[in-house]
Amino acid sequence: MPSLQEELVASIRAIPDYPKPGVMFRDITTLLGNPRAFRRAVDELVHPYSGTGVAKVAGIEARGFILGGAMAHQLSTGFVPIRKKGKLPYETVRIAYSLEYGIDEMEMHRDAVEPGEKVILVDDLIATGGTAEAATKLLRQMGADIVAACFVIDLPELGGRAKLEALGVEVRTLVAFDGH
Repeated sequence: MPSLQEELVASIRAIPDYPKPGVMFRDITTLLGNPRAFRRAVDELVHPYSGTGVAKVAGIEARGFILGGAMAHQLSTGFVPIRKKGKLPYETVRIAYSLEYGIDEMEMHRDAVEPGEKVILVDDLIATGGTAEAATKLLRQMGADIVAACFVIDLPELGGRAKLEALGVEVRTLVAFDGH
């Protein structure tokens, strides 16, 4: 049986020059379509947090919803969607954050977390960390205690992990790839 690292790397598709020239896009849809790799990734992401009192898993739109839903199910917790502005139907709290070419906003329902609740933040990949940093700040604004931020993929050269660690957030990733 291949190691977890070998299986995950083999199940992640690399798409050159997407969304722009010079970028190597790491596509986890092939991992999600592989039942064994998907199960192993989710098991590995949740393992350290079983029995720790985590109350919610917060997933960043859209791949974070898939991973976060599976993680919440395994941990028997609630799930919190963090979405782009204007996509949630109830009262929301919002945060603006910088993108490569401008500003965007993300939001969550005002009543999604209670002050002091232990929360795990999840997305498919950590690159520059802007989105994850904003989600961390949004959750903390609502009083969440962020236990960790979990990602399948780390692109260490882009510095996202360091941004989250500078905020005092434990970062858990399963595989790392060089480049963008």
